[in-house]
Amino acid sequence: MPTLILLRHGRSTANTAGLLAGWTPGVGLDERGSEQAAALPARLAALPLAEVVTSPLQRCQETIAPLLAARAGVPVHTDERIGECHYGDWSGRKLAELADEPLMEVVQQHPSAAAFPGGESLRSMQTRAAEAVREWNARVERDHGADAVYLMCSHGDIIKSLVADAIGLHLDLFQRVSVEPCSVTAIRYTRLRPYLVRLGDTGDFGSLAPREVPAGDDAQVGGDAGAP
Repeated sequence: MPTLILLRHGRSTANTAGLLAGWTPGVGLDERGSEQAAALPARLAALPLAEVVTSPLQRCQETIAPLLAARAGVPVHTDERIGECHYGDWSGRKLAELADEPLMEVVQQHPSAAAFPGGESLRSMQTRAAEAVREWNARVERDHGADAVYLMCSHGDIIKSLVADAIGLHLDLFQRVSVEPCSVTAIRYTRLRPYLVRLGDTGDFGSLAPREVPAGDDAQVGGDAGAP
């Protein structure tokens, strides 16, 4: 079965503003995010990408644009199932304010029970994304062979939930996974089990240096903004 490259979008204006973007329209990359996207063709040059699948949201579309420009002819598809979690009434709000919401404790400690008001549950988010991956695995293998490599450009919570699905980690533990903006996560699928072969790789070890984490020990919903 194919190898899936999961690419989180580059740093967005919502990331730097401390907002939970969700499906809020008009959220694109900031200057740093654009630089990250511009570096992708060189970072991924060794990968023979058979297909590219992307979230429909602007920040993902902007992230893969330089890669697609460098890979003329690679088929590209949009799939809403790998779009960001529908955060409902939380969308567009400041993360600092949401930290005081009683639901946030559930999101952090028992995410399989978390459903966003006016939005969707984290369980349904994981289910739709995992179903999309399984369908694309079958399609890519059918069209390009079992050794094919393809890329999905998606969002922090989506990628974390797919990693949890691949390694048999309960959704209640998925907040232990971290993927920075424009990081690459790779999952190699086989007939019997998937293998996680890269996780949140940015190629930047500076991001591992100690830094202040605004939300303390909690995972940032939607994914953090990465290193400055």
